Amino acid sequence: MSTMIATDAPVAVAQRFWNRTRISGAVLVAAGVVAAAVFGSLAAEQQARFTLSETAGGAALRIPGNLGAVLFGLATLAAGALLLSPYGARWFRWLLGVGIVGFVVSFLCWQISTAPTGQNFMPMVNIVRGTFLLALPLIFGSLAGVLCERSGVVNVAIEGQLLMGAFAGALIGTMSGNVWVGLIAAAFGGAFISLLLALFAIRYLVDQVVIGIVLNLFAIGLTGFLYERLMQTDQPAYNQPPHFGTWEIPLLSDIPVLGPALFRGSIFLYLALILVVVINVALFRTRWGLRTRSIGEHPIAADTLGVRVLGLRYRNVLLAGMVAGIGGGSYTLLLYSFTKNMIGGKGFIALAAMIFGRWSPTGALLASLFFGFADQLGAYLGAISSAIPSQFLAMLPYLATLLAVAGLVGRVRAPAADGKPYIKA
Repeated sequence: MSTMIATDAPVAVAQRFWNRTRISGAVLVAAGVVAAAVFGSLAAEQQARFTLSETAGGAALRIPGNLGAVLFGLATLAAGALLLSPYGARWFRWLLGVGIVGFVVSFLCWQISTAPTGQNFMPMVNIVRGTFLLALPLIFGSLAGVLCERSGVVNVAIEGQLLMGAFAGALIGTMSGNVWVGLIAAAFGGAFISLLLALFAIRYLVDQVVIGIVLNLFAIGLTGFLYERLMQTDQPAYNQPPHFGTWEIPLLSDIPVLGPALFRGSIFLYLALILVVVINVALFRTRWGLRTRSIGEHPIAADTLGVRVLGLRYRNVLLAGMVAGIGGGSYTLLLYSFTKNMIGGKGFIALAAMIFGRWSPTGALLASLFFGFADQLGAYLGAISSAIPSQFLAMLPYLATLLAVAGLVGRVRAPAADGKPYIKA
């Protein structure tokens, strides 16, 4: 007769060699080789200047083009090699950041040094200002995504919320002649799309991804129809909205580089930064935030503790729509008049920024700035007559989105109840 002996010895679990850290290291090593060899050989000997002002004059960081491209390429290679080492996981974020910055600066040394005479400089104030300006709708949109998905509702309708906010802000702002009325209308325009999302997703239990896509198409069709029937036929009466001016904060606006970019901005910039702080504190430091996170993770348990799950989801989805609507208003109440489908996919980039930021307001802000910088970089390279085709430059923010979500974000976990309808027993 045979006997079986039970033991409590731990079972070793084999780990994959090519994990996230080593894959990132291998990619950085390859990128470093390309930067040092290709960018270094294509760069010119003249200096690449990174000026601390808005023009070519003033203080500047001067880097020899070919030497800078090679050195920063080697820095990227070194960061990748360290990620491949046993110590890579401990310093993953820092090494990944050094590698990405090194590759970007190597690329810029090549591009700036080969630019025509008089254009071989990068005005850092304009780059930072443009990054924040282009990131504004992404910040508002990604915050709207955080509010919804932390509550357990998938918000694919950010595109439609931004678009309806832009349309309502332009239409009501023009008709009233008051930019503040236009801002309020933009918020309610986004809330209108959110109300439809809440009704279909929470009340009628429609698949949340499907209804989000349908609402995006609905917003495109409705605003396009009204644009052709109203705005296009009588532009002065319906589509010449007043614009917010620049608000300068004394003393802070004199800080080099960041001062002119951050503290000589519009109300939308200040609202975006304030909302990031307010939502972050509210989400992680208040009773409302605890309840919001609980209905996004385990709504049944929250219900047993007296939390009104469905009511809180309704309120948070509507609040998210208002935030996204204000982001849409930044298009028409800051720079432009309304045009058909003017958001151009930025709502989906905002959704990617929310995922890249791991459903955190601060992470969403940083991710939005990353995508805004990619967009601004494409515009800058086009301005200095880069040899790279303009079609590829226009693709930069979307390529950055793919790389970020597919490679840099790693394994993430959405709120457990995200996208799952709750039926009260």
